[in-house]
Amino acid sequence: MRTQAQAVVIGGGVIGCSILYHLTKLGWSDVVMLERDELTSGSTWHAAANIHGLHDSANISRLQHYTMRLYDELESETGQSCGVFRPGSLYLAQTENREHQLKLQAAKAKLYGMNFHEISRDEAERLHPLVNFDGIRTIMWEPDGGNVDPSGVTNAYAVGARQRGAEINRFTPVIGTEQQLDGSWIVKTTKGDIHTQWVINAAGLWGREVAKLAGIEVPLQPTEHQYFVTETIAEIAAMDRRLPSVADRDGEYYLRQEGQGLLVGAYEKDMRFWAENGTPLDFAHDLFPDDLERIEDNMMRAIDRVPAVGTAGIKRVINGPMIWSPDSNVILGPVPELRNYFMCGGIIPGFSQSAGMGLMVAQWIIEGEMQYDMFPWDVARFGHWANNPDFVKAKVQDVYAHRFAIHFPNEERAAGRPLRTRPVYELQKDMGAVFGLNYGWEHPLWFAKDPGTVDTNGFTRQNWWGPVGEESRMLRDRAGIIDISNFAKYRVKGAGAEDWLNAVFANNMPKTVGRSCLTPLIGVRGGIAGDATVTRVAEDEFYVISSGMAERYHKRFFDMVPLPEGTTFESLTDTMCGFNIAGPKSRDLLQRLTNTSLATEDFPFMRSQWIDIAGVRALALRVSFTGDLGWELHCAVEDQQRLYEALLEAGKAFDAGPVGGRALMSLRVEKGYGSWSREYSPEYWPQEVGFERLCKMDKEFLNKDAVAEVMKNAPRETLVLLHLDEADVTASNADATGGEPIFKDGVGIGRVTSGAYGYSLGMSLALGYVKNAVPGDQVEVMVLGQPHKAVILDKPPFDPDGDRLRA
Repeated sequence: MRTQAQAVVIGGGVIGCSILYHLTKLGWSDVVMLERDELTSGSTWHAAANIHGLHDSANISRLQHYTMRLYDELESETGQSCGVFRPGSLYLAQTENREHQLKLQAAKAKLYGMNFHEISRDEAERLHPLVNFDGIRTIMWEPDGGNVDPSGVTNAYAVGARQRGAEINRFTPVIGTEQQLDGSWIVKTTKGDIHTQWVINAAGLWGREVAKLAGIEVPLQPTEHQYFVTETIAEIAAMDRRLPSVADRDGEYYLRQEGQGLLVGAYEKDMRFWAENGTPLDFAHDLFPDDLERIEDNMMRAIDRVPAVGTAGIKRVINGPMIWSPDSNVILGPVPELRNYFMCGGIIPGFSQSAGMGLMVAQWIIEGEMQYDMFPWDVARFGHWANNPDFVKAKVQDVYAHRFAIHFPNEERAAGRPLRTRPVYELQKDMGAVFGLNYGWEHPLWFAKDPGTVDTNGFTRQNWWGPVGEESRMLRDRAGIIDISNFAKYRVKGAGAEDWLNAVFANNMPKTVGRSCLTPLIGVRGGIAGDATVTRVAEDEFYVISSGMAERYHKRFFDMVPLPEGTTFESLTDTMCGFNIAGPKSRDLLQRLTNTSLATEDFPFMRSQWIDIAGVRALALRVSFTGDLGWELHCAVEDQQRLYEALLEAGKAFDAGPVGGRALMSLRVEKGYGSWSREYSPEYWPQEVGFERLCKMDKEFLNKDAVAEVMKNAPRETLVLLHLDEADVTASNADATGGEPIFKDGVGIGRVTSGAYGYSLGMSLALGYVKNAVPGDQVEVMVLGQPHKAVILDKPPFDPDGDRLRA
């Protein structure tokens, strides 16, 4: 066994082997895998191993299609069969919402050059004569869908990695991981130690245990999962072709051919946790006792759809473990609190995603960043708050039992909540607030007239659409009070604070106390890793505001630049709260609560002051994400309720009140403002989002060389604001929400990143990226998968010259 390596992969399942293979494919040959038992132990060997290309996320779809294509290459390259069957997949919609989802996915498939399209019932019956299509509204066809052999795929990755120089050690348990002062690691095994630059935890069912060896917790929980295979079915035995798989997600089961029978699996409501206190170390190729009664309801729905299932005997039952994250997405990425420790766990559709996941891991480790924005998979989306066992179990139970449920736009699921709340939570709840979850925090999305109201969910306008409109118009006409405590807040203090911030961010830091600037944070490939508002509050102190859900993600970038001696960096997100008071009457409202003059000549746009307001000491910034006249007030958490109550009381004189996050979405889209993870991500270059003037190339800053290189190029696409045709929007009763493809003259030119109805303007609007299009062009936005006419605007329809913002 080697004693030195560039990287050590812990875990010999399909994902670990894919990571090892892709590390070698990208040029690293001195890499080692350590597997405690045999390859495929744990969850890999008993997987149903279905493969499909389409996903609600465009980037995950890209990775799934890469995975499906790579299997053929793997077989040719290694000589190892992957057992690939591609008879195609039928996707069935029983409900209107599922029909919307599938039609939207078909539109995305057309945009990205993927093969997924609607077919007739006659064609579907020809493809799969055993299916009863009664009650089906829409049928989609994916010709490349199918399944693979779990062991074959895993071993193909292993063979390919070995051919490029990797070493694989089976029956080699890891018993310790120790970080060295230089950031490297000593990985201890029962057969000796390995000194390595990178540790990659792909230990699957044992991901929690391996993480604990490095002193970290990850929010993962295993469950049982069952599928069964029938005896031979005569109709199948008589066929000279393989039947396509069936994705009847409204029926909450999956079904495909296995041998001359059928394989049927289910995600039942009566689920079972397993190994709550740790995965047994002696578990390998083991299964649990059969318990088909738990999936009886799902089985009956499968029998209704494919009657042959009910007449065939059961040949075998597989009841094995899977390990889940709280949102059912993989937990992937360098652990921000450690150096060179990569986590990859909680993978559910492993055989649809294995190659794409391995490629992303290898890119991040070798090149410093992935080519795609994969924040929905990033380990940093969860903070330490997510390691609460009750929260993890509640969320895992929810995502398991609703595995095939549609994830609707703007949907908020209640499982495991509330987890983190601030002092005004109960007051807001009594006021009718309907809450969303942001990095563990509860924050108000909208205010219902009746406390206890909950969201309805769907692709069309829901129960919150009208009340959000009232909040938006209230703010635009008078004033509104928005809780912005979920923003990330930091203090940088010391003699080296300005130099450090200048070295981190692309823009020049304010030279004068009381001034603020907007600045991008540049990614390793030259894209937009983040954006922040930085305010100089003292000669040696700065206050930084950025995306709340990206706080742990941005820690990686902040840690890339050493702090000067005597300078401190501190997160204030837990200890500081904030409100945005905005609208044409916001100055009058606030002036009633403070002796500080808020007149423009005394308090101009993009300025700040510490002020006393309603007896509370607060940092007041004259900025507003609404694009309207407004101030942000940041105060200590213990003063939050006192300040909020004073603001609400003062607002009564102006018929002003609370405004939630959904109204803020509408207001910022009216102004054409982008937000991180939607319009801004490492995939987009500064010149594509309008940030090139904020990158000061006459100074040194993080990843300057990368941004200098990309800024030599013309934009690949451009961020634009679109106005959707009112007649089309009214007919569908739906607005764009994000992800909808954009076409021009039948050719795909881009996609929506944010969408909202602009209530104060009476316009349905969308932000998105397009290529080969200019303001004034007529395009089509595929809302609900159907074309909606739209025009690209040359300027934001609300306050295009910023007169109200600076009033």
